[in-house]
Amino acid sequence: MRRALTVTAVAGAAWVARRALRHRIARSPLWPLPALENPVSGYSPRRPLRALITSRTQPADGVLRLTLRSPELPAWTPGAHVDITLPSGLVRQYSLCGDPAEAGAYTIAIRLVEDGRGGSREAHERLVEGAELELRPPRNRFELVPAPSYVFVAGGIGITPILPMLRAATAAGADWTLLYGGRSRASMPFLPELARYGDRVTIAPQDEAGLPDLSPLAATGPGTLIYCCGPDPLMRAVTEAAPDPAAVHLERFAPAAPGTAEPFTVELHRSGRTIEVAADESTLTAVRRALPGTPYSCEQGFCGTCQHRVLSGEVAHHDELLTDQEREDSMLLCVSRAKTDRLVLDL
Repeated sequence: MRRALTVTAVAGAAWVARRALRHRIARSPLWPLPALENPVSGYSPRRPLRALITSRTQPADGVLRLTLRSPELPAWTPGAHVDITLPSGLVRQYSLCGDPAEAGAYTIAIRLVEDGRGGSREAHERLVEGAELELRPPRNRFELVPAPSYVFVAGGIGITPILPMLRAATAAGADWTLLYGGRSRASMPFLPELARYGDRVTIAPQDEAGLPDLSPLAATGPGTLIYCCGPDPLMRAVTEAAPDPAAVHLERFAPAAPGTAEPFTVELHRSGRTIEVAADESTLTAVRRALPGTPYSCEQGFCGTCQHRVLSGEVAHHDELLTDQEREDSMLLCVSRAKTDRLVLDL
């Protein structure tokens, strides 16, 4: 009798666990990975990896190309990017521009931004051959969707996620063209690699030809997908020139602006303080006025350093990281705001 009761109890517990897992998975629109703490690949998106810098070259003026190697680097697909932790602790995101077929090796390219926030300068000055880097497994929000034909448009360092797409489209036998613009030929990386594709590629340096001519996009036929990565003005122009905006896929260097923002109030529950967040500032900026030690890094909604628990209030999420489950009770302070007029944070 006791054995029968034990078997029944174990079976009941297993049924409850299976049901809970099915419910958890069903809540994620990207079933099954984001809702699981450990993705099927075995790599947690938050679990750091370590890799050695085995090559450092300069493929164009102001551009640094690094090859990272480690047997633990997971596979990736064209359009993917990785989060790199710089020696100072800053986290920055870089598109993978190597060959996905090369196991255990990642290639990234970093343009020096003179008036940026310091990450690119640190990378150029401190990332040397032989150094070890911490990074997170690749994420891809710019997947190459199978199609019979493509038009690729890249601006400057925006060529990085496009480069492996060209290899994949060629291998798949798809029709494609690339329009690649930049300030000058000297500033445009990977021109030798692109030369092998012949007249499929149009190089448009601004100092020679002005802004890229996007008028051919109007003739894009049904079934052709348009992939664009580059500065915001270029991506807006591509979207406007395309006959079908739904066929346009964009990769941004920063999250899209959330539109008209409204001021709101944040209560810092553990600190017993209440602060006002102005329409023209981030939640992070306002919180750091009261709590200067609040950690942050990328300020673009990618790295997760400024994730904090939300005790009450509705959040307008603008990040590129949190799962549906995480968004139920947390937010990234750097990009997300309140939908209501008040949020209560566990800070």
